[in-house]
Amino acid sequence: MKTERLAPLAAYAVVAVGMLIMLAPFYFMFVFATQSRTEIFSLPPPLFFGTDFLNNFEILTRRLPFWRNLGWSLYVALASTFLTLLFCSMGGYAFAMYEFRFKNALFGLVMGTMLLPSFMNMIPTFMIMDMLGWIDQPRALYIPGAASAFGIFLMRQFVASAIPRELIEAARMDGCSELGIYWRIVLPLLKPALGTLGLIAFIASWNNFIGPLIVMRSPDMYTLPLALRSLQSPVDTEWGALMAGSAIATLPLIILFALSSRQLISGLTVGAVK
Repeated sequence: MKTERLAPLAAYAVVAVGMLIMLAPFYFMFVFATQSRTEIFSLPPPLFFGTDFLNNFEILTRRLPFWRNLGWSLYVALASTFLTLLFCSMGGYAFAMYEFRFKNALFGLVMGTMLLPSFMNMIPTFMIMDMLGWIDQPRALYIPGAASAFGIFLMRQFVASAIPRELIEAARMDGCSELGIYWRIVLPLLKPALGTLGLIAFIASWNNFIGPLIVMRSPDMYTLPLALRSLQSPVDTEWGALMAGSAIATLPLIILFALSSRQLISGLTVGAVK
């Protein structure tokens, strides 16, 4: 009996230690955002919040067009999320409800793209964007990834498990067009999966560093991850300003995830089993 009582406590202790280890970098990032460069590199390092946040933020805005970079990040993330939801919901609905030639082969091809390492796309992406004249343009960040294999798979699984074919057939018999079925019937029923995919797409776009690094050239067009990286220098890095910018960039994601974590988990599991 004693062992049975101790087992849950041991499990909670392991989880608590793991949580502290994972949260420690975020905590120190917020702490260092309020410290000067000298205090950041002092031994032992500061463990509590300081009073230099405003000074660090002033350095940040002086060295970077910070608000412009923040605006571009928000614009690209919202555009990428909207296009991902639109095209992935269309693709997932088509693969789940329609019968057409080479359907399984095409779906297998889409899933196969998930096996390719992301770095293999870097050179082709740059060449295509250069041919289109999209270098240093925000559209080069959200259009290439408008339909993801994971998003199509998630939507297909959700549609197949949550939307009965009889409902679609009844709408056709009532004279509803295919576009009308998708817009009026399918999309409202996809809200849990759309919320989950939208959260994933927004976070992925907001944190994207490699994409802007490949196609962006002007500091005014940088998104936040690339702009903050440009602050680093071998001889003169303002670490307090860098930590302040990182904290500001991270805070919206923490709030967004805290508010929608239940939606994320339910959306991922509801279509997992048919």
